[in-house]
Amino acid sequence: MEVGDEHRKRKMRILCLHGFRTSGSFLKKQLSKWNPSIFAHFDLDFPDGLFPAGGKSEIEGIFPPPYFEWFQFNKEFTEYTNLEECISHLCEYITSKGPFNGLLGFSQMRVQQSS
Repeated sequence: MEVGDEHRKRKMRILCLHGFRTSGSFLKKQLSKWNPSIFAHFDLDFPDGLFPAGGKSEIEGIFPPPYFEWFQFNKEFTEYTNLEECISHLCEYITSKGPFNGLLGFSQMRVQQSS
């Protein structure tokens, strides 16, 4: 087998970061509705957020706990806390579990991706 053939057969690794007060398991369940042929090309990784959910999750009664947050904010959503810890945690995760070829962020983590 030539080096080029091996490279073409290797799946791309995608880091999948769940939304606010959900979990890696919940995002995995959501993505399971995609066309199965997509998963032949990607290896998806679904970590949980760093912090336990600090309030009610919108998926309670739909999907079982535990639920997580990547960082917190005040009731007005104007001040964020623990953002540095989140970034540090993700850097450590990527270093220890990577490399990753891409990033998929949903909800709270879409905001983080743009930072």
